[in-house]
Amino acid sequence: MRRDEASSLPDPARPAGAGTPAAAPMGLSALLAAIADRHPTRIALVDQASKPAWCGRPAIAWTYAAAREIVARLAEGLQQLRLPPRSPVGLCMAGMAEAHLAFLAIEQAGHVPCLLPVTWDEDRLLQAVEAAQVLAILTQGVLGAERPAERLCRVAMRYFPLRFVAAFGPHVPDGVLSLDQVVLDHRGDAAALGTGPAAGLVTFALPGPVPAPDRAAGPPAEPAGAPLPMRREAEALTAAAAGCLVPLRVEPGERILSLLPPNDLKGLATGLTAALLAGATLECHPVFDVGALSAALDQRVPTHLVAPAWMEAGFSRTTVPSRLRTLAYVHRAPCRLSGRLPGRSGVVDVVAFDEIALLCGRRDAQDVGLVLAAPERAAPAPERAAFAAERSGLVQVRRDPDGRLSFRGPACTARMLRRGITMEENPGGWMVSRFRASLFAGVATAVAEMPSRADLLPAPAS
Repeated sequence: MRRDEASSLPDPARPAGAGTPAAAPMGLSALLAAIADRHPTRIALVDQASKPAWCGRPAIAWTYAAAREIVARLAEGLQQLRLPPRSPVGLCMAGMAEAHLAFLAIEQAGHVPCLLPVTWDEDRLLQAVEAAQVLAILTQGVLGAERPAERLCRVAMRYFPLRFVAAFGPHVPDGVLSLDQVVLDHRGDAAALGTGPAAGLVTFALPGPVPAPDRAAGPPAEPAGAPLPMRREAEALTAAAAGCLVPLRVEPGERILSLLPPNDLKGLATGLTAALLAGATLECHPVFDVGALSAALDQRVPTHLVAPAWMEAGFSRTTVPSRLRTLAYVHRAPCRLSGRLPGRSGVVDVVAFDEIALLCGRRDAQDVGLVLAAPERAAPAPERAAFAAERSGLVQVRRDPDGRLSFRGPACTARMLRRGITMEENPGGWMVSRFRASLFAGVATAVAEMPSRADLLPAPAS
C-alpha cells in the first residue's frame, strides 16, 4: 500500500516548462485547450433543449473557446478556497454543460474530481463522501422537484471535514457558494489551461448484490451496499475512452449524443472524455424527453448516440438507428446479452464491469459476446489486424478456469481507495472482477455475478 502525499507530488500550479517532469500526466483540460487553440469556434458542449424546465437554467451551446474561458474562471475560484493540493472535490450534478465545465475546473485547479451521482440519497452520499474524504462539493440548486444543494448541506452537517458546498443556481441555499457568482467575479488564465499535471479522478463502485428489477423493462436497480471509491489516473481515463472510440469511430466535428449520466467510468469515458479525444461535440440529455431527443436527432450533423442497454427494445421499433452513424448500448454487469440483435451494422456494445473496465465492440466485428466467451479471439487476424492491435494494447481480458473475468491494460488501471490509502495493483497488473460469462454455443449470453470473495472490492473500513 501507499499513501497519496501532496508533498511528494508535482505542483499543479507550476507551468509545464518550469521543472514539471516530462511524464507528468495531462488531463482533459489539456485536450480542451488544444482544440480551442486550433478550432475555437467549434461547438464543444450542447445542453438539452428542455433543460430550463428541469433545472431553471438556460440551454446553451458552448464553443471550445468559450468553454476554456469558463473553466479558467471556475478553476481560479476553486483555487481561492485554499484547499490542499490534490484535495478530493466532489461533483454531484446532472449531465448538463455546467457539470462538464466543473469537472474540468476541478482538474485545472489541481484537485481530484470525485463523481457523486446526483440521484443518490443523503445516506449514500454521506457514505461516499466519508470513504473518499471529500473536502468540497460542486452541485446545483434545482433538479426537477429535488434540491441537490440542500441535500448536500445536510451531508456537510453530518461530515465535519466537508468544508465547502458550492452550487449553480437558482435556489442556492444560504451558506452555499454561488458558482454563477464565481464565474462573474474571476477572470482566470485561459492560456494556462491544461499546462499542469492532472491529479486523476475517483468514481464509486457499488459491489453489493443487485436487487430484482421492479418491472420487466426499464432501468435496472442499483446494487446494494456502500459505495467503494476507485482511484484512476488521468491516463487510465483517456485510455478507457480511446478503447470506446475505436468501435465508435467518432470523427472531429461530429456529435456524441449521450443519454448516460456522467457520474461514473462508463458515462465519462463514452461522453466528455471521448468527445475531447475526438475533437467532437458532446450533447447530454440527463432527463429523458422524447420530444427533445427527436428534435436533436433531426439535426443534420453526424451523430453517435450513447444509450443505456435497456433502451434497445424501444429504439429497435423506431427509425432512430437509421439516422445515426453509430448507436452504442451500454450494459452494466451483471447483464443479459442474449436479447441483442447480432450482426447489426453500426451498433456498438459497451459492457461496464464495476469501475474496473469497459469492454467495447461492434456487433458486425469483434462482438463482445465472442470476446467474453473466448478472449483469444481478440488476437489480431489478417482482416482485422489494425483494429485488434489498437485495442488490445488498451484492455486485455482473461477467463480463469472457474470462468471469472480479469482485465489488464492502461484502460483498466484503477485502485481501491480507503481513506487516503490506495491499494497497489494486483500481481501481473490483472484486475480481478466479480463476474463470469455465461456461455451458450461458444457465445457469451450473459455476464453473471460470481460467489463473493473477501478479497474482491471489499467494503470501506469503518
